[in-house]
Amino acid sequence: MAELAPVTAESLAGSGARAARTVLNQVVLPGEELLLPEEEDADGAGGAGERPLRLDAGVRSRVRVVCGPGLRRSGDRLLVTKCGRLRHKEPSSGSGGGVYWVDSQQKRYVPVKGDHVIGIVTAKSGDIFKVDVGGSEPASLSYLAFEGATKRNRPNVQVGDLIYGQFVVANKDMEPEMVCIDSCGRANGMGVIGQDGLLFKVTLGLIRKLLAPDCEIIQEVGKLYPLEIVFGMNGRIWVKAKTIQQTLILANVLEACEHMTADQRKQIFSRLAES
Repeated sequence: MAELAPVTAESLAGSGARAARTVLNQVVLPGEELLLPEEEDADGAGGAGERPLRLDAGVRSRVRVVCGPGLRRSGDRLLVTKCGRLRHKEPSSGSGGGVYWVDSQQKRYVPVKGDHVIGIVTAKSGDIFKVDVGGSEPASLSYLAFEGATKRNRPNVQVGDLIYGQFVVANKDMEPEMVCIDSCGRANGMGVIGQDGLLFKVTLGLIRKLLAPDCEIIQEVGKLYPLEIVFGMNGRIWVKAKTIQQTLILANVLEACEHMTADQRKQIFSRLAES
């Protein structure tokens, strides 16, 4: 029998696949296939090249690639599932690979285990609260999932309250489940959010930007007014300042930051600081 010709990067590129490093910070569309850098084995022939990500044991690679939001592994392929800009973050070790994700303007939230979110209590059914988290279905929250809660000492949670918690169960086959305690049984800032303040919704991309460790927006906002602020990975932000006017200003500034440049943002903050 004739030997099968190996699949090369050139043949895959001809079928529509593109090298990931050539489209960084460019718009990618759902259904596109990406080719990731892969180092050859030391005893293999040839140098480094572009190959699709393979998950089978027959392919050995020293490059570890993590797929973030907007990307999905399908067999030995890496497919784009959201429309947006392809981003990449190098690993701290500098060994190649890193994290790839699609930065999109998505507003519909899909629950992910471990995410901290802001929910709204919509109903109480027995010992379970139903919480709207912006997903396709409400999440369940047990009355025992609060710090210090017992059968006799129940938390004071009413329909309409805002809840800040995290997911412990989140997959497509089960109802999402929230808790307001960490692994040590401590609240650690989670629980019922105060009645005052303003809750508003932004895109999921802006939330990830604001929660970045080196985000300058939060540092600049903190210099304007004394405030309390809570970020939910489901695109919800709760903010409270001394006055209603200051609260509305902060909410408008945070919403506008998504489409402003750094210079425009600094001009607005300087004007607000002078007023």
